[in-house]
Amino acid sequence: MGEPKFSRPKTQTPTHPWKQARIDEEHDLKERYGLKKVGGMREIWKEKSALRRHRNQAMKLIGRVDSSEGHYAKEKEQLLDSLTKKGLLQDGADVGDVLEINVEHMLSRRLQSVVYYKGLAPSMRSARNLIVHGHICIGDQRMTVPGYHVLKEEEEQLRYSANSPFTNEEHVFRKELETRRIPSEEEIEDGVSDEEDNSEEGTKEG
Repeated sequence: MGEPKFSRPKTQTPTHPWKQARIDEEHDLKERYGLKKVGGMREIWKEKSALRRHRNQAMKLIGRVDSSEGHYAKEKEQLLDSLTKKGLLQDGADVGDVLEINVEHMLSRRLQSVVYYKGLAPSMRSARNLIVHGHICIGDQRMTVPGYHVLKEEEEQLRYSANSPFTNEEHVFRKELETRRIPSEEEIEDGVSDEEDNSEEGTKEG
């Protein structure tokens, strides 16, 4: 049963500690999302554990013969509403879409990732430093936890803290932000696809 004063850990560790494919995958995620050099794996395990809970709940609802009435209909609605507010699902998604969520979707909703995607930091690791040192806030609330999951409604309120020197657009950091920015793999892929589209259009016109 355990000690009532201490809650059980919600993060599940890998069942096998030395699987090379998993280790390589997690090292890649750690570098891409700028996670802690020491302890970054545990941040990934935390997101995987949360993802596993979402999937288990979805599979339980899918497995019901009729989940359209009573308690199950309410549980399904609450699950979809919750994941939509967290930015993990699009409006109008079905419970089956929950199974399409992967660990990269979870990591991309962390405050650290959203700060980078919003263009407030030149790299993922820089975004982590800005948050830890109190330069980022949501609304009037200063945020210092890089792993906080940003809700969709909070994205527009994300900005530099009022007492941060980076609020000044003339600050050297702000001026050099775009030139120092390191594009993510997603942005590189988008740029390549845009170039291919433009080249195809040029070929058609020619």
